[in-house]
Amino acid sequence: MVQAYILIQTEVGKARDVATAIREIPGVVRVDAVTGPYDVVVLTEARGVDELGKMIVSKVQLVQGITRTLTCSVVHL
Repeated sequence: MVQAYILIQTEVGKARDVATAIREIPGVVRVDAVTGPYDVVVLTEARGVDELGKMIVSKVQLVQGITRTLTCSVVHL
């Protein structure tokens, strides 16, 4: 199982809509609205890196109101 945090920038006033839509995507574990340079932070889980990449490209990045994403893979040190 792989996990990643997705940091999301949204259009002005769209953070709530984006967070609500992302909560419905399979593989999403947690969604939080935050302050700072990003508007929404998402914790995701997938069986592998390829599945994670497909979820991000074909589901998350297609949500209306998102302007930019940054994916941070979780590593276990």
